[in-house]
Amino acid sequence: MEFKLSEEEKERYDRQMMIPNFGEEGQLKLKKSKVTVVGAGGLGCSVTLYLAAAGVGTLTIIDPERVELSNLNRQVLHWTEDIGELKAVSVARKLEKLNPAVEVKAVPERLTMENVRGLIGGSDVVVDCLDNWHTRFLLNEACVAERIPMVHAGIRGLYGQMTTIIPYQTPCLRCILPETPPEEERFPVLGTTPGVLGVLEAFEALKLIVGIGVSLAGKLLVFDGEAMSFQEIRVERNESCSVCGEKRF
Repeated sequence: MEFKLSEEEKERYDRQMMIPNFGEEGQLKLKKSKVTVVGAGGLGCSVTLYLAAAGVGTLTIIDPERVELSNLNRQVLHWTEDIGELKAVSVARKLEKLNPAVEVKAVPERLTMENVRGLIGGSDVVVDCLDNWHTRFLLNEACVAERIPMVHAGIRGLYGQMTTIIPYQTPCLRCILPETPPEEERFPVLGTTPGVLGVLEAFEALKLIVGIGVSLAGKLLVFDGEAMSFQEIRVERNESCSVCGEKRF
C-alpha cells in the first residue's frame, strides 16, 4: 500500500510539518503508524485526543469499562450524555469526528494474560493509561515480550510520573518497581493532573514515531502539581529483573 499525503492532510498538518526534522517525511511516519492506548480514562482521553489530532494512522483504544458520573471531572472526552456507554466507544466516536483520516478502533475488552499480546501485537508504540498496577505490569511484560516501546504514566492527586520503556535497552517497569505498589480502589485526582501527564505521553509517542528529540528512555519524570515542578530521575536496568533481566535467560 502506497502512503502519501492528500492536499487536505497537508493543510491540516501544516504547522507541525514546519518543525525542523519533522516535515512531510515525519507526517508520513505518523500516517503509517499504529498506536495502542490502554485505558480510556483521564490519561487516555488526553493521549488519544492529541494523537488523533496529530494524524496517527491507526489508533486502538482498549478499555472494558463504562462511563460514570464521577469520571467527568477528568475524563474530558466523556460527556454527561455518555454516562453508561463503553468508554472505548465513547472516545472513538469523538476522535472520528475530530479527524476522519485516522482509523480508530474501539476494543472494550479487559486485558488478561491470554489476550494481551494478541491485542497489542503489531503496534509501533503502546501507551499505558491505566489506573491499576496489576494490569500495568501485565502490559509491561507483554510489551517486553513483543519488543514494543511503551510509554508509561501514573497519576494521583496533583502528582504524576512517567517514563519510556524500550524493551531490552532501557529499564522496564518491573526494573523500576520490583515490588508491586498497593492497589487503591478509589484515589484522589484533580482533573488537570491526567491532562498534563496525558499530553506528555502523547508527546513522547509522537517523538518516538517520528524519530525526533530526546525521549524519557532511562529516565523517570516526576511532576508535582502543587509545587508546579518537574524532577528527572535516572533509572537503571536490573540484570536480575524477572521480566527483562539478562539473568533470566
